[in-house]
Amino acid sequence: MKGQLRCPSCGKDTVFTAEPVGSFCSDRCKLVDLGKWLGEEFRISEPLRAEHFAEFEELGDGVDPDRAD
Repeated sequence: MKGQLRCPSCGKDTVFTAEPVGSFCSDRCKLVDLGKWLGEEFRISEPLRAEHFAEFEELGDGVDPDRAD
């Protein structure tokens, strides 16, 4: 199914366009994720710089950089 992925909190299969929780399978998982960001368990370690994207410049159109082939 197009748009299918795993919930980032629990790993259960879900659909990205599912309403109202988006990429999460439930409101609970969405709130668990938010709590981890607010509690600084998740954080962005440093600002993104141009060199972070250098490896992706060579990818062709239609290539998903997040997909391991």
